[in-house]
Amino acid sequence: MGLFLMIIVGTFAIGLLAQAKVKSNYARYSQVRAHNGYSGGEVAAQILRSAGIHDVEIRKQPGTLTDHYDPINKRLVLSEENYHGNSISAIAVSAHECGHALQHQQSYAPLKIRMASVGITSIASNMLTWLMFGSMFLGFFQGALPIIAGCMGILMLFNLITLPVEYDASRRAKAVLSQMGFTSTTTEDEGVSRVLNAAALTYVAAFITSLAWFLYYILPFITGSSDD
Repeated sequence: MGLFLMIIVGTFAIGLLAQAKVKSNYARYSQVRAHNGYSGGEVAAQILRSAGIHDVEIRKQPGTLTDHYDPINKRLVLSEENYHGNSISAIAVSAHECGHALQHQQSYAPLKIRMASVGITSIASNMLTWLMFGSMFLGFFQGALPIIAGCMGILMLFNLITLPVEYDASRRAKAVLSQMGFTSTTTEDEGVSRVLNAAALTYVAAFITSLAWFLYYILPFITGSSDD
């Protein structure tokens, strides 16, 4: 059980640190107004219009950092704070989600792979929940181990392909904000980078976590031994 507990504690700590970094940088630059005065929603609309994207709907929803791009329904969803806010954080997050819309428009390969793998990843995640529950309480761990390892592998690969998708969206966001004049000072550029780089760490943490668990469940098949 030693390795099992080490992975639990280690991945939990990594996740907490990543989340703390995001919240800290987001909160800090939520207090810094962008010089242009545009809200996140207005910035998103101008970026999409400039790129010739007219079929993506911009929506707002309650919550903090609930922002995301829905490629299936072509919706760019912003939290109310970022939709209405004109802070560095608001325009950074909004531009990042626009980065995903730009990826979609240009058929960015990692995004296409990620979209295609959503279905099997969802199935693997659901199976994993039931298998782990059954292994803990119903005593069929050994028989379920190969399937658990397979499901962990699918989640790990999904998190791996997510990394270039998210980093590329942030790269596009930084570039377009500067090119369109939404940021014009070193302080603003630095703020955008800090917010987006911190957000990217959460995806790195998710990948490390899924990789650690995949290795934990697959190594017994490779080495012929198990953690005691």
